[in-house]
Amino acid sequence: MSFAHVNGIDLYYEDHGTGRPLLFLHGWGTSGRVWGAQVADLARDHRTITVDWRGCGRSDHPVDGNDTAGNAADVLALIAHLRLDRPVLVGSSVGATFALEAALAAPERIGALVSVDGPGYWPSQGMAAQLDALVADLAADRAGTFADWVPNWYGPKASRAQVDWTVRQLLDSGVFIDAIFTECRTYDPRPALPRLAVPAAFVHGRQDTEIPVEVSRTLAALAPHGELHVIEDAAHMPHQERPDAFNTVLRAALARTAPIAA
Repeated sequence: MSFAHVNGIDLYYEDHGTGRPLLFLHGWGTSGRVWGAQVADLARDHRTITVDWRGCGRSDHPVDGNDTAGNAADVLALIAHLRLDRPVLVGSSVGATFALEAALAAPERIGALVSVDGPGYWPSQGMAAQLDALVADLAADRAGTFADWVPNWYGPKASRAQVDWTVRQLLDSGVFIDAIFTECRTYDPRPALPRLAVPAAFVHGRQDTEIPVEVSRTLAALAPHGELHVIEDAAHMPHQERPDAFNTVLRAALARTAPIAA
């Protein structure tokens, strides 16, 4: 088991393969385990690093720093700790937000960005009441809320076992990550996207009912080096639902996102 002590906490990570480094960031409340199908494929010719971000999985569950700024800082600190040379950040859901903010903060240290069904500006679009209700429901009945909500993350290709496994991961995560929903009420990266200085691929499941595909389309259009990839027959978790299709798209995106010369 490998841990990196960064920003006062221990982050659990796994590091496989050699080659161009890829750093995978999971979505809210899950863990680096969600990238198993990507590691199995990409580690053949890439260095693949998965991490449980703060409050999740096997990493520390601190009271503080459970926001975008704290997690983006952890990403950059982990890159320094592992001495990664301009890795590609691959982030799912809110993990894509952390990856984007890290790339905006330190583009010289990032090779490219792959956003997978990232929420972007969507939660801030008149959804304050829904987010407040979600936080209240989690406080009142965490297990029941997950049981009702998580099936909506997946499309028709997902199995019930996959959904149940996700719920178990969420139950293992700390309650302090709920603070991220408060921040989502106002987060909007669109004004910053035109200054994103690294290649960026925005991957989205066509059947995502949590975040519309139009969000990734909009962000890809705003990013100077952005491109959009839509995966059919997948919802919010295409890397788990359609791993073969997702890996094909990811490899194609990697081939087209060679680092931009400084």
